[in-house]
Amino acid sequence: MAPDPEQPTLSSLGKVGKSSGEIGGVEEPLLNGGTHTSENYSLASAIFPFLFPALGGLLYGYDIGSTSCATISIQSATLSGISWYNLNSVDIGLITSGSLYGALIGSVLAFNIADFLGRRRELILAAFLYLVGALVTALAPVFAVMVIGRFVFGIGIGLAMHAAPMYIAETAPSHIRGQLISLKEFFIVLGMVGGYGIGSLLVDTVAGWRYMYVASTPLAVIMGIGMWWLPASPRWLLLRAIQGKGSMQELRETAICCLCRLRGEAIGDTAPAKVDEILAELAVVGEEKEVALTEVFRGKCLKALTIGAGLVLFQQITGQPSVLYYAASILQSAGFSAASDATRVSILIGLFKLIMTGTAVLVVDRLGRRPLLLGGVSGMVISLFLLGSYYIFLDDVPVVAVAALLLYVGCYQLSFGPIGWLMISEIFPLRLRGRGLGIAVLVNFGANALVTFTFSPLKALLGAGILFYAFGVIAVLSLLFIFFIVPETKGLTLEEIEAKCL
Repeated sequence: MAPDPEQPTLSSLGKVGKSSGEIGGVEEPLLNGGTHTSENYSLASAIFPFLFPALGGLLYGYDIGSTSCATISIQSATLSGISWYNLNSVDIGLITSGSLYGALIGSVLAFNIADFLGRRRELILAAFLYLVGALVTALAPVFAVMVIGRFVFGIGIGLAMHAAPMYIAETAPSHIRGQLISLKEFFIVLGMVGGYGIGSLLVDTVAGWRYMYVASTPLAVIMGIGMWWLPASPRWLLLRAIQGKGSMQELRETAICCLCRLRGEAIGDTAPAKVDEILAELAVVGEEKEVALTEVFRGKCLKALTIGAGLVLFQQITGQPSVLYYAASILQSAGFSAASDATRVSILIGLFKLIMTGTAVLVVDRLGRRPLLLGGVSGMVISLFLLGSYYIFLDDVPVVAVAALLLYVGCYQLSFGPIGWLMISEIFPLRLRGRGLGIAVLVNFGANALVTFTFSPLKALLGAGILFYAFGVIAVLSLLFIFFIVPETKGLTLEEIEAKCL
């Protein structure tokens, strides 16, 4: 395969020099016995390779927040601006969950096309689907067209949530990789708060739901243009090179140019040596072999899949979708009876999630992944048992429910929220990363759908107290899983993670 014609050549870059924004790394042993070239980079050059992929997470969060308000607007006889406003519960369910179904489809597509397209092109496709889905939804003349728009937008979510953490992980300096990928979760929460805020402003406007959905289109355009401008992932290019899917020399040269753009002037003339190091380490860990479908479920690939899929499974089945989607009803049961109060509290919870996610971003590369996971999930266990106790024994003390809810949200945003996405983006071997992450994202959205759709009937069958106790028991099991199975990846390059942790 020839290099992407949009990417620069060495001759066009010229020789890059040092910059006052340079941040230097320390020399560490290579897997093959040599030493790492110092990993120099400038923070300014690291912004855009993070920002444009992270917009995919922002749009995902915005969809969650805005849809909760859009479903109110679209059912209003006076404010919906349509003749088909009399929707039943199944119709509302399709609007609410249409993007989730689409995300499941997107995850399946990502499994098959990710390594062929590459991370950058997959994100460009996701931005295009975000744009088309939002426009079709906003301009829908009939209900069926609106549902199609929700599905298309959801496919974009599936592709973006698959490719964004991969692109960020493969292009970020290892010393700040954890912070940048965790910051993507911050963007998801920021999108949710933005969706709630814009939705609450437009909910009393005629055809306000149309404006809510069309408001996301400028960000989709910016994401698409930004990803078109950014270089391809050097590691993806080198993977294709060592697997014989193009000229080794041409792909190596393109990877050097991409790395220079990603690191800025601070990398100096060390880019060729850094690319050669990555090539050498990929050869040591056996990346030159083409991955077969059955290999995903064998050896170290199976271990990576167990860690990654296990984390995102527990991320969902410990009750996160239930607390997220049913927070308003929990708060109403605790005394916030007015719908407007519940809406305002949802925005406040979103802001609280932002603060806690920001805290995780600041400390993840200093404390490590395991301490945040173990501490955060321990807090989730306490909060879930408190919620269960509130519904069974302490229903006359609503402050318990509110405190438990805030504890759960805060601890989730310190642990499973950002660290789950971080771990699945860095734990898979490079040649398996596209398919492995595709399976993990599919498990994530599948478990999300399962918990979301079974919560109400299980709540009716068992009662909320018993159900939250059950979530608490599952959280204890997830704590054991993290303690015995999940490794620490702080400070390791992606190649070192494969060699030392799998």
